[in-house]
Amino acid sequence: MNAEREPLKDDSPSTLKQIDSSKGEIRGAFGTINLEDRTPSRTWRQRLLTLAAIMGPGIIVLVGDNDAGGVATYAQAGQNAGYSLLWTLVLLVPVLIVNQEMVVRLGAVTGMGLAKLITERFGKLWGWYSVGGLFLLNFLVISTEFIGITLAGEYFGFSRYVVVPLATLVLIGITLSGNFQRWERAMFVFLFGSLLALPLAAFSHPNLGATVQGFLVPGIQGGLTSNGALLIFAIVGTTVAPWQLYFQQSNVVDKRITPRYLEFEKADTVLGAVIVVVGAAAIMMATASAFSGTGEAGHFVDAYWVARGLATHINPIVGAIFALLLLDASIVGASAVTLTTSYAFGDVFGLRQSLHRRVGEAKLFYGSYAGMVALAASVALLPRVPLGLITTAVQVLAGILLPSATVFALLLCNDQGLLGPWVNRPWLNVVAVFIVGVLLSLSTILVISTVFTSVSVTTLAIVCALAVAVATGATAGWSLRTAPLPPEFQDMPRDERQDWRMPALALLERPPLSAVRRVAMVALSGYVVLTVLMLVVKAVELAVGS
Repeated sequence: MNAEREPLKDDSPSTLKQIDSSKGEIRGAFGTINLEDRTPSRTWRQRLLTLAAIMGPGIIVLVGDNDAGGVATYAQAGQNAGYSLLWTLVLLVPVLIVNQEMVVRLGAVTGMGLAKLITERFGKLWGWYSVGGLFLLNFLVISTEFIGITLAGEYFGFSRYVVVPLATLVLIGITLSGNFQRWERAMFVFLFGSLLALPLAAFSHPNLGATVQGFLVPGIQGGLTSNGALLIFAIVGTTVAPWQLYFQQSNVVDKRITPRYLEFEKADTVLGAVIVVVGAAAIMMATASAFSGTGEAGHFVDAYWVARGLATHINPIVGAIFALLLLDASIVGASAVTLTTSYAFGDVFGLRQSLHRRVGEAKLFYGSYAGMVALAASVALLPRVPLGLITTAVQVLAGILLPSATVFALLLCNDQGLLGPWVNRPWLNVVAVFIVGVLLSLSTILVISTVFTSVSVTTLAIVCALAVAVATGATAGWSLRTAPLPPEFQDMPRDERQDWRMPALALLERPPLSAVRRVAMVALSGYVVLTVLMLVVKAVELAVGS
């Protein structure tokens, strides 16, 4: 029997202490939309103007994912594996789009953040489980952003004790303005810095034949080993990270995007996915070109030495471009990831949380942001920290935690009480299960190859691929047998569908959690804990070996 959820204090749509989405305007960096204006965008000019106003959450979250850890990981892939891992980026484009599209829909239709929905639909235990890992991961990610700022500053001859405090002030300043539109414009200023990846690749003169082969032929230079699997997992973890799901859903709500503008926000997300992959490929190509055939190939240390290597093997301008790109990426990433933590913090504790609110109206929201930035900054000031190893380990940790975050989003997107006519289509469930299977396979390879060092990683990959194929096929068969949407949703007119929003949570019963689903979620959680422990073992092994 379904247990009806107890109404929470201030749970009605008009009094929710969630993100303030009750106002009548969408104020973006490049335009404003009056939500009461229901005139459809018929001409190309009207559509482009609407897209310009909506554009932001998708590009910020995905381009922001090319942060310090991303820049370092892609540089490591190019230095250690040449052009051979470019194919991973092509495969990650649909993963990015599918994952982010689900949370965009959840945010626009429900008007709530992901952490809030997990807590309300699965209980406080699972809510704390989801944000507990997120808070830890985000703190470590933000620390790597300051590590990136430190390395970029040192390349130009500035002390970490100067650049880190300055960056801290900049990050706090652009967020504590109490104005969403001003914050988004500031973010776009830094996002334009990501275009430095294009001249970085152009001036590096990459080998076109090797580049094409790297995109089209899956493989890894030197064969698939435990360390190679770790590097691939790091690429996945830095390109498709758990914080992205939480950030974009909350940011969509904060920007007041409704289902009427979903198609524009989806376009924003696709554009962001393309930009992030192009930038990642440019960094891989530049470092592969610089280090191939040198004594430094296969010996990545950290981003600072990558910049030095680019300056030595190509020219100083390229080294400077890489350092500037690293600095810019670090600031964008730190802002987005810290804001994600503040959004989730507000979700769990029911705090006022919105960039539309002034500091005095959301003291804990902004206070948690400033506190997290300051605490993470202090890590970068510690002496003798293995910065390169920490960066790689954090990206792998992101990949390990991603499946559980994706599973929660998948379950919520099949909740008809929340999404009504906006629930997942069967084909989307099949794709999502395939994605989760691939992510779990990568972590399985990491765990087994760490514990049993003599095992064949290639054999493991084949076994995992077969398991993923079976699971995906079973999901496809199950999807064909599930009941379609109720008639009132199937035949719902377009305008009525665009106006459909989630009812007040107090009026909804929690979805039944079957014994099979409960066991699967507990098993997944236990597996995540085991994989994290193996990651620690692998990190220590690499640290001792170096």
